[in-house]
Formats: sequence, structure tokens, C-alpha cells
Amino acid sequence: MTERNHAPAQRHHRHHWRRDLVELAALFCAVAVADGIANLVAHGPHGPVLLIASAVALLVTAAFHTWWARRHNSHAPPPPGTAPSDPAPGTDPASSASSSAPESATATAALWRMRTTVRDEPGSLAAICSALARHRVDILTLQTHPLPEGGTVDEFLLRSPHDLPSSDLSRAVAGAGGHSTWIERADAHDLVDTPTRVLGLATRTALDAAELPLALRQLLGRCTIHSIPATTLSGRPNAGADAPVEGVLEATVMRLRDPSGGAITIERPHLPFTPTEFARARALVELDARLGPRVPRSQDVLTLPEGNEITVRRADGSDLAAARAMHDRCSERTLGLRYHGPVSDADRYLGHLLSPRFGRTLAATTASGKLVALGHLLWDGDETEVALLIEDDWQRRGIGSELLGRLIAMASETGCDSVYAVTQASNTGMVAAMRGLGLPLDYQIEEGTLVITARLDAAPAVSTVAYELPRAHQPYGQQHPR
Repeated sequence: MTERNHAPAQRHHRHHWRRDLVELAALFCAVAVADGIANLVAHGPHGPVLLIASAVALLVTAAFHTWWARRHNSHAPPPPGTAPSDPAPGTDPASSASSSAPESATATAALWRMRTTVRDEPGSLAAICSALARHRVDILTLQTHPLPEGGTVDEFLLRSPHDLPSSDLSRAVAGAGGHSTWIERADAHDLVDTPTRVLGLATRTALDAAELPLALRQLLGRCTIHSIPATTLSGRPNAGADAPVEGVLEATVMRLRDPSGGAITIERPHLPFTPTEFARARALVELDARLGPRVPRSQDVLTLPEGNEITVRRADGSDLAAARAMHDRCSERTLGLRYHGPVSDADRYLGHLLSPRFGRTLAATTASGKLVALGHLLWDGDETEVALLIEDDWQRRGIGSELLGRLIAMASETGCDSVYAVTQASNTGMVAAMRGLGLPLDYQIEEGTLVITARLDAAPAVSTVAYELPRAHQPYGQQHPR
């Protein structure tokens, strides 16, 4: 590029003396002609006629020059920046030409994620690509997953014409030799390459142990993840919590040993896991095991309307003793509304609720360090639950709304479409707190139990929920644990 840019400058300097010589000769000729014309006009018999003829010739020459210049410039390219097709300075003309394609073509394109199984032999992938090309389908990314029994699973990210249905894509791939084809809509988030996405998930997992289930779900796509504790609440061994160290892969189910005890079960119907996906999931779990228990230690100090200060922070197993002490200060009605069971069993739930493996917990503490409220965001398979417990003396002060707003913001940031809260139909305080979020709500009542579901996908700005304490005070009911 440097040689090409400097070559014209070198030629310009090499021929500069020739242009000067021509201009000098033209100047002498012009002086001689002018002197001859002056002598003819001054001393010749037809001086005035020659003067008029010279003026006419000059006007004709000027008119001809103007016409020629306009005709020549009509074929010249427009100045930079006056046409959309002009490449910007420093850009490749080829890339500029591709970017000048009609915007409607890009606007009407559809993104698809597709998986298909092909024979492990030369030309099989080329046949799939040729079939897609005949339908004007662009392959954006491609991953291959070798299978132990032979063959490979090819995973594509495709851009196709908007009017091309998925059934035509499946038929084209099947005609080219693909089978067990799976296809679904994709979005702009899928454009990130796999190494970058895996590194980002590893970073999130390293910073927060509660991120492991979410990272596995984003790594493997649409799947259901269950964390199975090693023991039940009654202390007996839990069935299905004995996964081997190396894990187990069984078609659409994989089981991995949970570093905190028990097992993690991952299920994906109709789409078997590949050995590559199993290895990635196991590496993420091993990273979590090596880092040990961890939780972000950031905290916010907030002032209640009456002037008292509270600190909101993440909680984990180290807060177990403080949470049990709060249970002792709570009334039976408050514990009954929260746990929907015998009050004497309330302490058994705390170890599960405070474990980062099952979700995230927020704690509200006073200036003296006393824990007075807990808010839980619990992973429940494909769903997400929110739950609150506020000590009796600290209810109706806005703490519940503060914790609930932060939990909803966390759920939105993790990509949840909805969250639900389980309470009693008579608990008007919890209903008011959920309605105060300003989100679309669905209600389901069954035998005195009320399930309130907030749809986060209908409110894209929910992640910006304000963390200021509300002025109004509402009583807050509580939900049962998961």
C-alpha cells in the first residue's frame, strides 16, 4: 500500500522539468503572436478589422473551452462524501461496495441456529454448504462436534432470506445428507464467537459461585438444570446425588458432581449432548470446584425514611448463624407466611437458601450489624422464584420493596423472562409489593395459595430498576422456600 501511494508522486517529480519547458515555450509563442498582432493593428491597413476578428476568436475559444470543461467534468466522480457509494478515506473499496447493498436485504434477513449430523467423510460438509448456498443462505459461523461412534455434529449460525421458512432449510440439509437436524431462531447475541463466550462465562463463574447454573445454561443453550443436594432436609442421603468425579453423559442428560456436594443434572430434550459440550461443562464445574466458595462482597448503605441506615449486601453460608437468630426474633405468623409449613422446620431451609448453588441471597443489616431481612432469587429449573423474609419490627419501612427491586434487576440481568412469587391469597402486602414493580403480572390462585408471575420480557428496562427506597411503606408477606 505504501509503494502504491508514493509511485504517482515520484512520476510527478520526474516529469516536472518537461512541463516547465512546455509552459516556457508557450509563453514565448504567446509574446511573439501578441507582438505581431500589435504591429498589424498599429501599422497595417486593416488594423480595426483584425482587432475585431481577434476579439471574436477569443470569445469563441472561451466558449469552446467552457463547453469542453463541462462535458469532461460530467463524467468525473463526485466529490468525496456527496454519494453514498463513495468509500470513506482509508477504507477498502471492496468492503465499501459490499456495504452499499440495499439496506432492505439486511433488514429482512433472519438468523438461525442449526445443528445437523453428517457422515465423517470428505465432501459431506461441502454438500451441506452447497445446499444452503442454493437457497441464498449465508453461513456466519460453524462448529464441528466429533461423535465417538463416527460422524460429526455440525452447528451453524445462518443468515437466510426472511421469507425462507425453516422447513425449507431442513429439507435442503436432509437432501444433502444431513440427519437429526435441529433448528431454531437466533439473535444478535449468538454472533459472539464460541471462545469469547466461554471465556466470558468462566469469568462470571470465577467472580460468583451463584453464576455456575446460569453459565451452564448459556453454554449449552436451551436446557433444564437441577442442583441435587447431597442430603435431604431431614438429613437422609438424596437419590441421584452420587455422580462420579468424571461425570456421566447419557444422550440428552448429563450428570456432574457438584463441588459444594451433591450433583448437577442437565437435561435437554430432543437434542443429545455431544462429547465436546460435555467436556466444556465439566471444565466449567472443575473451575468452580478449584475456586471454592465465593460471593461478591460489595455493599450499599441506604437510609430509611425515618432516618435509620441499613446495609444491603450479598449473603451466603457464613450468614447462617445470623439468619437463625433472625428466625428466633420473628413471630410464628411471619415464619408461617414465609415457609408455608411447620414453624419448627424453618431453620432447616436456611442452609439450602443461603447456598449460592441454588440462587442469590440479599441481606439487609442494621448499623450494628444485626441481620433483619433476607431476599432470595432462586433458580427453579427453567423458572426463577423471588422470596422475602423481613423481621416483624422492620416491616412496613420499605425494606421489602428495596430487596425486591434488586432481585428483579438481578433476574433481568441474567436473562430471565419471568419471575414468580408464592404467597397466600390474603397477603395483600406481597401483592402490593409486586404491583409496585410496574411490570405485567399474572395471578394464579389454588387452594388459598397465590402465585404471582412478573413478566420481565415485556419490560426491557427492568434492569435499570432504581435502588432508592420508596416513600410508601407496605407490609411484606413471604414465600415458601425451594
